[in-house]
Amino acid sequence: MKIIFSIEELRDQLRGQLRTAFVPTMGNLHEGHLSLIRLAKKHGDPVVASIFVNRLQFGPNEDFDKYPRTLQADIDKLEKEGVYVLFAPTEKDLYPEPQEYRVNPPDDLGNTLEGEFRPGFFTGVTTVVLKLFSCVQPKVAVFGKKDYQQLMIIRNMSKQFALPTEIIAAETWRAEDGLALSSRNSFLSASERAEAPALYQVLNEAAQEVRNGNTNLIEIEKRAMEKLAQRHWNPDYISIRRRADLQSPNATDLQQHTELVVLAAAKIGGTRLIDNLEI
Repeated sequence: MKIIFSIEELRDQLRGQLRTAFVPTMGNLHEGHLSLIRLAKKHGDPVVASIFVNRLQFGPNEDFDKYPRTLQADIDKLEKEGVYVLFAPTEKDLYPEPQEYRVNPPDDLGNTLEGEFRPGFFTGVTTVVLKLFSCVQPKVAVFGKKDYQQLMIIRNMSKQFALPTEIIAAETWRAEDGLALSSRNSFLSASERAEAPALYQVLNEAAQEVRNGNTNLIEIEKRAMEKLAQRHWNPDYISIRRRADLQSPNATDLQQHTELVVLAAAKIGGTRLIDNLEI
């Protein structure tokens, strides 16, 4: 595996490659990330991964400095998966001058759910992803469904800018007890880790109510929030939305059995976890 830090060297290395598959990450890799690499291999060749902790998507009170950085361990894992190139730029490499041009998702998608609780987050995400796409110029790029809203925003961005990159969705990788794998899980204490699967459990219960024909979505969401609060979580949202555009479903959607997804974000102790479940 070749490890590259500069954009110029990356472009030289990939010149002439027409089927590159790309997996962008922020490092601290776990089995969920590696599942993205394996999926990428099925859709293109060579496979390029990136590791970059993107300051633009962190709010002023978020954990940019604490975000786990484990470059050597990540390199070892990527080498075992047969990755062709790891692009691991420093901030100076990727942002040699202040990144004053930004990509702003539309308000109805970018300022709801995660966007409501993390203002500017998706602007930071779309800006860095567009820049990484410009550097790698992939034929396909793989993103996990765990970050469901992010996946949709990047897919729509790629479509509206007519980027020559197909966005591939990968299923959420879970631990045996149901907890979605995330780099932030490393912040959980032993007791918090034991409690953490409750988030997925509550999502399953809410989804089952919808499958059983309960159309009072507000009541389902409220009850799910209360369940988490009773277990000493601090939930930001549990929300049932249309899969197609993440807007709230109306009566017609429910009558026609429109595809839905239930999404959640909640803090346990000092760690904020997100998850979702398609219905």
